[in-house]
Amino acid sequence: MTKKNGMITSFVCFDIETTGLSPEEDHIIEIGAVRVKEGKITEYFNELIKPPLPLPENIIKLTGITEEMLANARTAAEVVPDFLKFTGEDILMGHNIMFDYSFIKVSAGRLGHSFEREGIDTLKISRGTIPEKESKSLGSLCNRYNVVNPSAHRAFHDAKATAMVYAYMCNEFFDSHSDVFKQQVLSYKVKKTQPITASQKNYLNDLLKYHKIEYMNSIDNLTRSEASKLIDSIILNKGRLNYKPAT
Repeated sequence: MTKKNGMITSFVCFDIETTGLSPEEDHIIEIGAVRVKEGKITEYFNELIKPPLPLPENIIKLTGITEEMLANARTAAEVVPDFLKFTGEDILMGHNIMFDYSFIKVSAGRLGHSFEREGIDTLKISRGTIPEKESKSLGSLCNRYNVVNPSAHRAFHDAKATAMVYAYMCNEFFDSHSDVFKQQVLSYKVKKTQPITASQKNYLNDLLKYHKIEYMNSIDNLTRSEASKLIDSIILNKGRLNYKPAT
């Protein structure tokens, strides 16, 4: 960690894109990050992640990430350890960082890795410095500081834009509001999930076989909620079984 007159100038700023809002039930589809050393970007991390379930239409529209783009992507089990290695012991930074941190912590935990870190939230900084009537969204802060973000809602570009916005906020507010720039311990309690039920597993296997769908992941690893989402997606796109499955 490097500080200049109390200002943190070395950190890893990161952002993720996901299939939804629940760290336990949804999945990361992209991680983007920049390493900043003494105020300068020195390294990049940018990778798509193939989730075990189809992408929701609203996520495709929001991010522009498609099934085709993820077809040859690595899984979270492959990408997340590389990201943890990239972050090292650096302070983390993000805009509304607890959202991104919670997903990484859950993913890391599933792989047997701990992820207890300290971080800086640029959303919290903006709420403690920017006038109340102004929006604190990343897009609004980019507009305020004339930061060009060529691809909003893509992880790498949002991460880079966040690091640049942080630098501008430091220049404008650090001397008068230094307390809101301090790093905080990031704390997220992982919620327990229910595993796929036997009836779901049987019905899902029947659906996959009936519609001749090649599912590349093990359905044994699905949660009850994930299995339900996958069944609903197959029925919506392919139709129901036209026979009663064996019990």
